[in-house]
Amino acid sequence: MAIKFFRTRDKYGCFSNFSRHSVWYENYTWPTTEHYFQAQKYAGLPGPAIERYNAIRIALTPRIAADLGRDRSIPMRSDWEQVKDDVMRQCVLQKFQTHRDIREILLGTYDEELIEDSPWDSYWGIGSNGDGKNILGKILMETRKYLSAVSNSI
Repeated sequence: MAIKFFRTRDKYGCFSNFSRHSVWYENYTWPTTEHYFQAQKYAGLPGPAIERYNAIRIALTPRIAADLGRDRSIPMRSDWEQVKDDVMRQCVLQKFQTHRDIREILLGTYDEELIEDSPWDSYWGIGSNGDGKNILGKILMETRKYLSAVSNSI
């Protein structure tokens, strides 16, 4: 049976990138993985991109961080499409390595399929018609497998 997640207040809401579980990267504490992920679209770029990066980093909510990251008025890094999945893998792993409580929730899903039940995102989730790529769900399952192997080897 598949486990669906989307809203942070739901049972598996901690799987959402909007969940309030901070990560430490690049000498900053990022309030959510959404903050970190969206800022990486502008990482290492000069000029206005530096301001955008910092605005995302300090955004009051993950929704604001997402909106800033999706605003194309400032060009983002040219390799984003090639690196975005790996950026997501890194921040999701960091999140679950950092927070034991949610790591236990993730590991407690055993081998169940994890599905981001987003009605509008057919890349990271399943989209409105249910046939999206579910990349976030797949990354969470990869992370679970890795963390399970690490915890079993200790």
